[in-house]
Amino acid sequence: MAQEKRVALVLGAIKGIGKAIGIDLARRGIRTALNYFDWEESLPAMRTDFEAIGTPYAVFRNDLTDCDAAGRLVRDTVRHFGRLDILINNIERGGWPVVHGPYQPAQWDLEFNTTLRAKQWVFASALPYLKAGGCGCAINFSSVAALVGRSGPASLVFNDGYTAAQRGIGALTEIWARTAAPEVRVNEIMLGLVETRHGPETRGWGLLTPEQRQALIDHTLVGRIGRLKDVTRAVWFILSESPYMTGSVLRLDGGYVLGGESVAPMPPGVV
Repeated sequence: MAQEKRVALVLGAIKGIGKAIGIDLARRGIRTALNYFDWEESLPAMRTDFEAIGTPYAVFRNDLTDCDAAGRLVRDTVRHFGRLDILINNIERGGWPVVHGPYQPAQWDLEFNTTLRAKQWVFASALPYLKAGGCGCAINFSSVAALVGRSGPASLVFNDGYTAAQRGIGALTEIWARTAAPEVRVNEIMLGLVETRHGPETRGWGLLTPEQRQALIDHTLVGRIGRLKDVTRAVWFILSESPYMTGSVLRLDGGYVLGGESVAPMPPGVV
């Protein structure tokens, strides 16, 4: 299908990863529906950036912890563009231990309602439209917190509830891949430390000491924080270069999960 005919719904599009994905898709000629809720002060800059590209786009503001709002967002997108082909399920809340300290019930509920429940209801609302096009694609975003939890240098970054919610995303990805097939592919990008998510452009990073920051980088095999371009390239790979891939997890963490453990030299053996 020609790119100019495709429509992508991008969640969390006001800034950071969501905005970068939306801009990359728009530059490729894909029309974008961009949802946001917080960070209203970033809206003028977002509009300016998308206007400069020239590809048709629409901006919606919805609190997706409201299940009715999830359905409304999808219907508004289809009403505006006439179709829906791609869902970028980039919505989450995560409280850094160094920011929030011990959990309070409200913070726990906010993280689960945003990270899991909102993803569920947006996908459920979008699925009939994704199927209708015959070659739909949904990408869930998760975190390596699902694998490492509150451990090692990430003890100050990933909280308990955030970790549990991230594990839940993996289950949803597999279930949705089965229920959406064959018309829709569903995959997951599991992020490590990225500049605008658990990285230098976040509040939590600024509360870490230089030593704590370096410990996180040293735990990452490639020795750096992920960049927005790393994420947009991964998204485009799933959308355009991997038609046989569904129900899979692409771990984009620079080797964080494997870090912290060295490989001993090969012993000479005895034979």
